[in-house]
Amino acid sequence: MSTATQTQTITAENVIRLFPDVNTSLASSHKTPTSDSDLQGYDAEQIRLMDEVCIVLDNDDNPIGSASKKVCHLMKNIDEGLLHRAFSVFLFDSENRLLLQQRASEKITFPDMWTNTCCSHPLGVPGETGAELDEAVAGVRRAAQRKLDQELGIPGKQVPLEKFRFLTRIHYKAPSDGKWGEHEIDYILIIKSDVDHTANPNEVQDTKYVSQEDLRQMFQDGSLTFTPWFKLICNTMLFEWWDHLDQGLEKYQGEKEIRRM
Repeated sequence: MSTATQTQTITAENVIRLFPDVNTSLASSHKTPTSDSDLQGYDAEQIRLMDEVCIVLDNDDNPIGSASKKVCHLMKNIDEGLLHRAFSVFLFDSENRLLLQQRASEKITFPDMWTNTCCSHPLGVPGETGAELDEAVAGVRRAAQRKLDQELGIPGKQVPLEKFRFLTRIHYKAPSDGKWGEHEIDYILIIKSDVDHTANPNEVQDTKYVSQEDLRQMFQDGSLTFTPWFKLICNTMLFEWWDHLDQGLEKYQGEKEIRRM
């Protein structure tokens, strides 16, 4: 996996010069042309989602503009340092089992891979943006609630905003294939709730609740693949957090420093 090392520093002053497809307005439209050659052959719904507006960041998680999901996930832009905001939700039930999802084959990035409950992006729209950490955390909580419903059919009332616990941010870069990848500052959210879920088959092909031992056994199964951010979080922090779900998790919450992976 690549590290988060950048070839250049992206700032509010140079972002437009380096990336003409970035808009300095956060709540902007980024309509992808229907004839876009980069997206030919992919699932129609996943192509539509590539129009979503991601929050473009400088290296310190300050919003400096917005760009389409497509622009943010092209490796040619990632290799030049383009960075966006994301979140990863880890949802546990009352037995402290973690809900995993296997990404659908239709996904443009990291198809068929197992990962944490939900991973996506706050959008450059009112309510999901934010420059200060507290405001940004509130935005990713709203985005997490929205995406848990969209991907897994989990009702918002079963995952109320105040139950999401923000732990830390990780900055990482990882290729999916030669064309697509991720370069994100990823907000880590943990929530404990018993939920009803019905997977959206265009997003999720399978789900599974796992114990710590179940997950360790899955990692030993050579037939399974996992998203790079999920393995990164598991290999560094997840199992320690898991041990403290019911007592002592507070000491891990609200980290101010960004973890550079």
